[in-house]
Amino acid sequence: MEKRNFSKALLIIASLLIAMNSNGQTTDTLTYTKDILPIFTSTCLDCHGPDETRRMLNLRLDTQDFLRSHVVPGDPDSSLIFQRVSEDDMIRIMPPSSSGRALSEEQVKKVREWIEEGAEWGEPLNAVQQANLVQAAQRQVVFAREVRPILSRNCFQCHGPDNQNRQMGLRLDTPEGYGGDRGHFGGPAVIPGNPEGSLLFQRITSEAAEERMPRDREALSADEIETIRLWIDQGAQWESHWAFIPPEKPKIPSASNRDWPRNSIDNFILERLDKEGIKPSEETDKATLIRRVTLDLTGLPPTLEEVDAFLADDDPKAYEKVVDRLLQSPRFGERMAVEWLDASRYADTNGYQTDGERSMWRWRDWIINAYNSNMPFDQFTVEQLAGDMLPNATLDQRIATAFNRNHSLSAEGGIVPEEFLVEYAVDRVATTSTVWLGLTMACARCHDHKFDPLQQKEFYEFSAFFNNINERGKGFKYVNSPPFIMAPTIDQQAQLEEMTQRLEAANLAFEEIKSDINREQEAWEDSLIRSADVDADVDWNLKQGLVVHHALDGDISGVHAGQVAEASLENGLPHFVKGRIGSAANFDGDRYINAGNPQSLGYEDEFSLSAWIYSTSDNGVVFSRANEGDQGEVGWGLYIEDGKVRLNLSTRVLDDGVAAETVEPIQLNRWHHVMATYDGSKTPGGMRVYIDGVSQELEGLLDLVGNRLPRRYPLLIGASGSSKPNFHGNIDDVRIYDRVLSPEEVAVVATASTVSDIAGIEKFERTEGQSEKIRLSFLNQYASTRVRGAYNKLKEAEWELKELRESFPTVMVMEEMTPRRSTYRLNRGVYDSPAEEVFAGTPSILPPMPEGEKNRLTFAKWLVSADNPLMSRVTVNRFWQMYFGTGLVKTSDNFGSQGEFPSHPRLLDWLATDFVESGWDVKNLQRQIVTSATYRQSSAVTPVMIERDPENRLLSRATRMRMPAQMIRDQALAVSGLLTERLGGPSVGPYQPEGLWDDIVERGQEYRLSSGEDLYRRSLYTFWKRTRPAPAMITFDSSTRETHIVAPTRTNTPLQALNLMNDVTYVEAARALGERALQRGAVDNSAVKQNITYMYRLASSRTPSDDVQLILVSAYENYLAEYQADRAAALLLVSEGQSARDQTLDIAQLAAYQMVASLILNLDGTITRD
Repeated sequence: MEKRNFSKALLIIASLLIAMNSNGQTTDTLTYTKDILPIFTSTCLDCHGPDETRRMLNLRLDTQDFLRSHVVPGDPDSSLIFQRVSEDDMIRIMPPSSSGRALSEEQVKKVREWIEEGAEWGEPLNAVQQANLVQAAQRQVVFAREVRPILSRNCFQCHGPDNQNRQMGLRLDTPEGYGGDRGHFGGPAVIPGNPEGSLLFQRITSEAAEERMPRDREALSADEIETIRLWIDQGAQWESHWAFIPPEKPKIPSASNRDWPRNSIDNFILERLDKEGIKPSEETDKATLIRRVTLDLTGLPPTLEEVDAFLADDDPKAYEKVVDRLLQSPRFGERMAVEWLDASRYADTNGYQTDGERSMWRWRDWIINAYNSNMPFDQFTVEQLAGDMLPNATLDQRIATAFNRNHSLSAEGGIVPEEFLVEYAVDRVATTSTVWLGLTMACARCHDHKFDPLQQKEFYEFSAFFNNINERGKGFKYVNSPPFIMAPTIDQQAQLEEMTQRLEAANLAFEEIKSDINREQEAWEDSLIRSADVDADVDWNLKQGLVVHHALDGDISGVHAGQVAEASLENGLPHFVKGRIGSAANFDGDRYINAGNPQSLGYEDEFSLSAWIYSTSDNGVVFSRANEGDQGEVGWGLYIEDGKVRLNLSTRVLDDGVAAETVEPIQLNRWHHVMATYDGSKTPGGMRVYIDGVSQELEGLLDLVGNRLPRRYPLLIGASGSSKPNFHGNIDDVRIYDRVLSPEEVAVVATASTVSDIAGIEKFERTEGQSEKIRLSFLNQYASTRVRGAYNKLKEAEWELKELRESFPTVMVMEEMTPRRSTYRLNRGVYDSPAEEVFAGTPSILPPMPEGEKNRLTFAKWLVSADNPLMSRVTVNRFWQMYFGTGLVKTSDNFGSQGEFPSHPRLLDWLATDFVESGWDVKNLQRQIVTSATYRQSSAVTPVMIERDPENRLLSRATRMRMPAQMIRDQALAVSGLLTERLGGPSVGPYQPEGLWDDIVERGQEYRLSSGEDLYRRSLYTFWKRTRPAPAMITFDSSTRETHIVAPTRTNTPLQALNLMNDVTYVEAARALGERALQRGAVDNSAVKQNITYMYRLASSRTPSDDVQLILVSAYENYLAEYQADRAAALLLVSEGQSARDQTLDIAQLAAYQMVASLILNLDGTITRD
């Protein structure tokens, strides 16, 4: 957006906000029941309330009687009640200073103002308020909700579960820790009924700084001290931490207002609101409601057609019909997947320094499909944690296990693989325990947990479930690291089935004429024997994939990719000797052939290297493309080392490459055919070496691929650019194929005999290679048209199937090792400081696993068992968080002692148990939440709500939230008509500033800006680079995905407004939105209001007020005049973005509409889910 329009746009937006939000509110008069009684309830009513047994001085502050004797309206200084609460004398002040409940300065000020204003009583207390007043006066402190959080925050760090660092032997997280004599420190920590005699109370109230606890930290507040005093005074009743007690389904409470609840959720909400004396809000208007639920369930705004249909539908079940339609939309799975990708730390790169690319999008597709198919959440859990271990695991079940391969992977040089194996297991523990258990188990890595009953040993027992993966500590830099699998899409699986059937049919047709083939071949072979002058060469049939061929038959030149390629002899003159096939080149350890730069090979490429060699030395280079680097040889080569044949690919000779060599050496001073194949898997297991056509046993030498293999070095025959010794002896017929030859094909290449020679050998005396060679020669050259046609169909079907398989995406998965890798408790959490060995197990604070084998599968089944007190609660709480901004437990990532007590504990347990009883039905749970009256409330806020429930924890209204990053972008694309709604597939590159990656990536990594439809796909599919994530997403608080995130944050910064005004995404979307308005037909002045209303409704689902419309129309007129006077600026503006603009529209009009559309897309009402 042009700079000159920026300030103007800000002023217009400010005007719109004033027009949209002005409501002329005035300050209410203070009254006793509304403003003062809540203060006295928490400070005075236990001694001056309705409880006669505890009332002192016969003074009640919950009735109007005290006004006559203790309050002088208009004169606070003469009012006894004000004198006592504002008293400076520590003895005369009320409440007594020793109670720790003296009024704050702000509270004293409010009492003064109330009296000055005339000491109005206010509305009479209703029955519910009166009951609540009695309950408050008779307050019973609940340990789990009120006392434990205080102790956890202030005391557990030194007096909690951590055995190694516990101070003075005092433990406050167990009931046993409160009893017993503390020696010279005093008596028992807690004496029930006697606060003054309890050491705990003495130390937190001590006036001596050296005695007061907590030490070196802020002292407890007066309210906290009073809570502990009351708890001890009332008997110090102990309760286990609520989250570790299995939930029981509570009885649904009766409703005081039977007309309000729409399902059971509302009964629990209303019960709490009644206790607080607050009424729920009215249901919001229909336009707001359909926008809210459509955004929440699909991540996209409703279309105008959907809005209008809902507004016109008078069916009492109209809203429920909308909900059911949305739950069946494929967009539902995409919406839900966004939350899960954050929780699972999904990204398209490995993280750490190099942050190279990986491919995990097939797992993302699995997540979307799982939500759309309403996979039960217990199955969703088991398959992600242990799908590979299920009996007869399907492809999808194996793909699901990518959840715990989503973590960062280091491929840096010089790392210690064992260290990072520990890091990966630790990450899996932290993620799994947070996502499914709501526990911060990572805090027990180095020592016992400071706040929760989790021992360090239990952390490593838990990690043993995830420490037995067949992986290496060092990952691959630019592709997936083992273990990974081919993961064809549904379309590819259909193609695979079709091509497999085609191959089976072609093979069957070929087999049916086998007898005819044999007869034809025998007749042909007889003709060869009779015709001595015929010498058929069948090597041509193995030209498929042959990219380099130097026959060395009296000439050092070769054929590269079908073209003649010159070569040069270095350090001497050409010397040829009798070879295995014709003549061969001789090498004296000095001269070698520089064959130029044919097709390069890399770690991820498959290839086959072939040559006939006659070696007179135990060491020498057959051929290579390598050079001497800073840390040894760089490149690839086929070598003889200590008489053994070695295939080597390396970037650094010791810690970055893959290599294997034969166990047995070759015989010197005789001809051998050497063939080495490599399948691109980056492991020695993908290598094969054949000597004279026979596969050899290999020893893996290097298995640490990380970097890319350099491709710039020339092909040298008989030498390497490194310090390795040159070849001594003869080399013949050098070949490189860009595919892995089959053993049968290797046997053919290793056969020097001509077809005519083979024909003269009895069949039973022929080698495998000779038999295969003459067979292939016949089928390719001399068979009848019928036979050759059947053979060609068979080979074509084989090749197409191979090509299809090679196109399959891959995904990293979990895969067990046999035998199991040992796991140890690590001192201080350091990988090289193992203590005792530990075995897989779960924390003792939770129900034990069943007897029997303990592995990932039995762990996953334990996790979803009915006995587990955490998983169902944690899960429903996170779903609740999606709709209300905050979970019933605010700390959705921590259900331990440091976490918050639930705002509605009985509702949480009802949801959790009902979720399990429903068969873990995810869509049913969403339906329950969004059809509740609680969800359907207006988000309008009253002064009472602000004062009594500022964070909306009581849910007396709907929560108004700025939309998440992905939703803001997707909405702009949707309302502009640019959005591509294709489901699933690889990640794409939306707009981002040029050069953003330049300063943080290694050579070769470039941001790939998508084009066409891919540029406008949903944000869910954005390519995610951990070290430089999408800036537009991060500006709106998206996770970096470096670690798991289950509690999203929301901030408001100027950068967000700047992004919405200037990012190409939104500038282009504004133009497309303006085009939609203009393309409706009418373009004259009378249509401006209608067009602006159309754009406004598309973006917000609402009709603009007259004031808002007036401002927008005025803005349009100003912009139109400006761009009519400067059409070059208009052209510049409407040309932003890759999408083609409508050339039939007037540029000045389009630019003016584009600017108005930009204003609308920036409005608070547009980017807010109301």
